[in-house]
Amino acid sequence: MRAWVPASAALAPVVPVTAWLLAQHQQEPGYSAVRQTISVLSQPGATDRWIMTTGLFVLGALQLATAAGLTEAPIVARILLGIGGVATSMTAVFPQPSRAHIVAAGIAFAAFSLWPALSGLPDRRTGILATVVTVALLVWFGSQILGGGHLGLSERVLAAFESLWPLAVVTLISVTRPLPTRATAAPRTAGTVTGRSGTPCPPR
Repeated sequence: MRAWVPASAALAPVVPVTAWLLAQHQQEPGYSAVRQTISVLSQPGATDRWIMTTGLFVLGALQLATAAGLTEAPIVARILLGIGGVATSMTAVFPQPSRAHIVAAGIAFAAFSLWPALSGLPDRRTGILATVVTVALLVWFGSQILGGGHLGLSERVLAAFESLWPLAVVTLISVTRPLPTRATAAPRTAGTVTGRSGTPCPPR
């Protein structure tokens, strides 16, 4: 694990939640965080849309940084996490209602759903369980797109879990990693005298 990974993984859940809380506070009274998506906060016409746009772009960069430094994961899982990060940033570059926004969001959701199972982290069973939970949340979100009153809530729960999981993995790896042990000093030969420089001197 590279030195920057704990920081990038820790910031990943903080950035989007902070961004959507600040952005939705700036909207007109009619905006509903339960019924309306995060993407509405960054689309043209939204008040201070730069807040959510920046949040999405930074979140993608943080996920990409975590993927680059999480050396404990297989390369396929790291690529998927990185693809999810790039696709998240692309949702900021191409805001709703652009068709590219929908494609980027779909790629991000798919990549973030698959990478835990393929990572085998913190162990194979837990990684598969994380994928199952993510897919279940994705199904809930999809059902709300087809018709439901909790579209915004389902998307926020899904996005929060996806951004929290890398932090959970990094934390569990750090906790379970064995502590380094001190190297034992080499035994001295009987009758050996050590000089000032530490070089053994032959016995007289």
